[in-house]
Formats: sequence, structure tokens, C-alpha cells
Amino acid sequence: MKNFALIGAAGYIAPRHMKAIKDTGNILTAAYDKFDSVGVMDSHFPEADFFTEFERFDRHVDKLKRIPSKKIDYVSICSPNYLHDSHIRFGLRVGADVICEKPLVLNPWNIEALKTVEKEYGKKVYNILQLRLHPSIIALKEKIQNGPKDKIYDIDLAYITSRGHWYYTSWKGDVSKSGGIATNIGVHFYDMLTWVFGAVKKNVVHIHTHDRAAGYFELERARVRWFLSINADTLPDHVKAKGGRTFRSLTMEGDEIEFSDGFTELHTHSYQHVLDGKGFGLDEAMNSIQIVHDIRHMEVIGLQGEYHPLAKGELVKHPFEN
Repeated sequence: MKNFALIGAAGYIAPRHMKAIKDTGNILTAAYDKFDSVGVMDSHFPEADFFTEFERFDRHVDKLKRIPSKKIDYVSICSPNYLHDSHIRFGLRVGADVICEKPLVLNPWNIEALKTVEKEYGKKVYNILQLRLHPSIIALKEKIQNGPKDKIYDIDLAYITSRGHWYYTSWKGDVSKSGGIATNIGVHFYDMLTWVFGAVKKNVVHIHTHDRAAGYFELERARVRWFLSINADTLPDHVKAKGGRTFRSLTMEGDEIEFSDGFTELHTHSYQHVLDGKGFGLDEAMNSIQIVHDIRHMEVIGLQGEYHPLAKGELVKHPFEN
């Protein structure tokens, strides 16, 4: 039974981490968030100590380090993207291994620096790359590996997860803190695509605004048109007609690859993967972090060439622009 500390306990994804800690038979000992809306902890670890000031959380974890039975073994990180690097360093510094939400960091050079910190403290950093553990994606990878070695597949990826105006007031709407749409909601899809189809040979960005991004990859084994959005207006008509707010689609050669189910359990699988000594470390995170960094800094060419059909939707102003 391992002792966990959690940073970012009030966030959207934190309950999945709490559930994963509990379902794998471990204990959440301490948690931190500057916001105190963390009643969800009662459903998982009501005895966990909670802090709204990082300094007091740091002091508490440091004290536990000197009590063998209470020493923190793992620090789980669910904080805003731009704080991951700092919080990972904290975890390593207190002598714990680290499990961090995606994106691991915002820039590829942050990963290189963290490799040095890992060696300094003799601990490991693991990234939640949950799609690599999804049965449908594992089956897809095996199909590609066992198929014709010279075949290049045509892939379309679309992910629309509707968000309200609150999004732009939060850290997620600040590119310097979230990395923008492609980083915030796309990074695990890019990881999945390169894990299955190989490294990026060509990267084109057609659209990159406050509420959507679209582009085209040429991978070693695939040509990929992709589209991401948080604007409900970009949902396909058949989804709108049913009152849906989310659309997730992955097609290969025109055939849908169903992977919508099972997402809520993938964090538990990810934790077990780490506890079994098989977690995805810094090197595994590098490809997707390099991709989102490149997308963030690339010239946007507009709707020309191989763009995703959903990219043709009408562009809108930022809701808070005059």
C-alpha cells in the first residue's frame, strides 16, 4: 500500500485520480489546491489532510518524509498545465515518484531538464497517456503492425468538447498557461496517433484560434486530417439534433474506430500500469509535447490542401473581444 499526495484536488480531472488511487488499493495522505471546493474527497479519502496554501502543504509533506510509514511514495499532479513542471520538481525533491496529467509540460526542453532532476533525486516521472491502454487503440496498433508494411493509411480525427464562456476566464483560455486548444485537448490524441502510426514527417496547421484547431500530419504509416474544437456550433448536425455536447470520431480508410467507451476507467489502468513498473516516462511523452509546441508556433495556412471537412465551419470572434 503506497502513500499518495495530490496537487490540484479541486480540478476537473482530480476525481479520476482519487478513484484510481483508491481502486489500486492505495492511500491519499495529503492534497493541495488553492480552491477549497473539494468535497469530492469525502467519497474517496475523507481522512486525507487538505491544504489551500502550498507552503503549508510543502511543510506537511516534508514532515511526513521523516516518518517511514507515512512518507509520500507518489505525488499525483492535476494542476494547470503551466505549473506541471514546477510541481513535478517538487515531487521529485521530496523523494517521491510523480504521476502527472497530460500535457506533461508545455515545451520539449522542459522534458530534457526534468531528466536531469530525475537523476539527481533517483525518482521517476510518469505521464498519463491513457489512450495507449485503451483496448480499441491497442487492437488498432496490432492491426497496423501485422498488416502490410508499406501501406500508408488515411486517418480522420475529430474531437469536439463544448465549453462555455467560463473557459476563457479560466487558465485554460490563456495560451501561456494552457498551451492553447491543440495542447489542452489534443495532446493525448497526438500521442496516440504517433504511437500507432509512427513519427511525424510533415506537420501543417490550417486553423488555430481561441476555440478550434485543425491540421494535417504525414506520419510514417498514415496521412492524418485532424480537427479539435470547444465550440458547440462546430458539432455535426446529427449530434446537435440529439442535444449532444461532445463528438469524438476516429476513422481509418473511411471506417469508424470505436473508442468512446471506457475512458473513465483508463486512469485506474494507468495507475496500475505505473505501480506494476510499466508506466510511461519522460521519453514517451516527448513526441506529443514536440508536436503541440510546433503547432503552437507554426504558420497557419488557412483552408488549403488536405484539411478536415469540419474545419470549414464559420469562424467566430473571441467572446470577450470588442
